[in-house]
Amino acid sequence: MAGDQQQEEARRAAPLHVVVFPWLAFGHLIPFLELSKRLAARGHAVTFVSTPMNIARLPPVPEGLSGQVRMVALPLPAVDGLPEGAESTADVPQEKVELLKAAFDGLAAPFANFLAAACAGGREQAGFGRRPDWVVLDFAHHWLCPIAEQHQVPCAMFLIFTATATAYTGSRRQNVSHPRVTVEDFMPMPRWFPSPPSLAFRRHEAAWLAAATQLNASGVADTERLWRTEERCRLLVVRSCPEVEQPRVFPLLQELYSKPVLPAGLLLPEDGRCESDGDRAEGSGVVARSGALQWLDEQPPGSVLYVALGSEAPVTPASVHELAAGLELSGARFLWALRAPSAAAAGTPPLPDGFEARTRGRGAVCAGWVPQVRVLAHAAVGAFLTHCGWGSVAESLRFGHPLVMLPFITDQGLIARMMAERGVGVEVARRDDDGWFGRDDVAEAVRRVMVGEEGKTLARNAKRLRESVVGDDSGRQELYVDELVQCLQRHRFT
Repeated sequence: MAGDQQQEEARRAAPLHVVVFPWLAFGHLIPFLELSKRLAARGHAVTFVSTPMNIARLPPVPEGLSGQVRMVALPLPAVDGLPEGAESTADVPQEKVELLKAAFDGLAAPFANFLAAACAGGREQAGFGRRPDWVVLDFAHHWLCPIAEQHQVPCAMFLIFTATATAYTGSRRQNVSHPRVTVEDFMPMPRWFPSPPSLAFRRHEAAWLAAATQLNASGVADTERLWRTEERCRLLVVRSCPEVEQPRVFPLLQELYSKPVLPAGLLLPEDGRCESDGDRAEGSGVVARSGALQWLDEQPPGSVLYVALGSEAPVTPASVHELAAGLELSGARFLWALRAPSAAAAGTPPLPDGFEARTRGRGAVCAGWVPQVRVLAHAAVGAFLTHCGWGSVAESLRFGHPLVMLPFITDQGLIARMMAERGVGVEVARRDDDGWFGRDDVAEAVRRVMVGEEGKTLARNAKRLRESVVGDDSGRQELYVDELVQCLQRHRFT
């Protein structure tokens, strides 16, 4: 009997083969890649599934891990109206993302063929010859779990959102009991999540969330995708940790979803080779990187506001001009990683006339890719003006920077209010109904963070939060991955 128990324990501790399959957005692809690297570093085999162009644009896996991570490319089917070569949300305007989801659903058959071939291996084999022990998937894969179940491979959903945002969405059961119908219904946190009144969405943000409950061109609403997928997963894994969330949110998630919910930690990239927002612009990245860091080298410590709104924030030429004018009015030093709005191609100049000349010496604008992690780590950077994408905020937490917050879509508004509650940032004032902001709103928020006693308090709070979340090294965050691996080993099928 003791021998059987030892044999079972040894089998459970054997290296895993995990198939990892993110949604087609770089804000998802990069955290999934970071999770893959963590699993590979612990001796597990990881098969990373995506489309050819997305795989080509991902940063390379470190040489020491390349034997543990293999990339599998599934060609994306063509869909009427979807631009040729569009394989990620960065390739299409917001209104065409639903067509990308329709194309994504066409990957069901190629994935079924891939998984059938992968399951031809035995459970006693090692590495990629071993049949998969898990599929780790994203919110959009409503068709995947039935395929995995045919081969007796369990699924775990990896959510790249905060635990608070996951609780806001809630399971199907809570939403049936407490339906949200109007835009106003989506503004406060739901009844099942007691929280401060400040944790709420603005009306223009809630309108976006309400739209996610409606059918789109793919034939499946986003919330329906999430619920169908979640209901057939054995585990939920969240890219967050209790130190940065409200204390009760992880236990609440287990109540809401009636299954184990594990924090994966923030999964922070080790250096600037892996960024949270957008692909690597290889051609211009070297120039932008060199110019950005060299310019920072010439600035006083803690004096620069780093400005970056990610690769997919729905900025307009008008909002870029107001942001530029606000930076100019603020008088602050700034480094701006500028991605021109799509409408700029129609003839609108990306920046106001004379802006760069008037701010030369205290401001620098870098078009294209900028190594965000390395910039945030630079001694000259004292604060971060961000769209509040969770990847960017997590990267900023690592370095203890106070935030100037300009959220746009999805859960960004909620993240901004979470950070304001922690006393680490100031949100740019915006009009509630349509989200409009002006240059004076930008200048005021920047001055509050960069100048005076309030700015010093925000900086102290940000440093304290950094210590709580990260500590002196990354060991605290890595413990969450260790616990996740142990859970995957315990709950895999025999």
